[in-house]
Amino acid sequence: MSETTGETPPDGADVAKKPGKGRLIAIAVVLVGLLAGAGGVYWYMRPAEEHAEEKQAEASSEEAEEGDVSASYIEVPPMMVNLRGGGAQSKFVKLRFVIVAAPGKTDAVKARLPVVLDALQPFLRELRPDDLNGSAAVFRIKEEMMRRSTEALGKGMVRDVLIQDLIQQ
Repeated sequence: MSETTGETPPDGADVAKKPGKGRLIAIAVVLVGLLAGAGGVYWYMRPAEEHAEEKQAEASSEEAEEGDVSASYIEVPPMMVNLRGGGAQSKFVKLRFVIVAAPGKTDAVKARLPVVLDALQPFLRELRPDDLNGSAAVFRIKEEMMRRSTEALGKGMVRDVLIQDLIQQ
């Protein structure tokens, strides 16, 4: 009856009329997958010259970094500071660390080492025994030492701070 009179069909008939949308979406998904796969195959199979150039660039940058870093370790004398706490017995922390200077900045960092130690003293003295518990504590202390060293010396002078020993007594 609805076919000849031009009335709108019931809701169930509406769904039956639009099977093309699902098919169109499926085709689009397949095409995107094929393009992604083709791009991956091209990247993997690209000419060996490009691979060689990338590997050579990586190797030369690694060699440069290793050469620069090995000459720029600055051993800092061990520090021992008392920890903040309300207990009857005093607690101490003994810290040994190394500063890794940026390339070409080793002499400047060595000359200003007392400034770094002066910047680290207040931070270390404010630590409580609970601040040293767990492996995350060492990471937080290292990050704060790095921040304060960079603040004291200026940006681009310190590459890293390496903690050798951290002993609580």
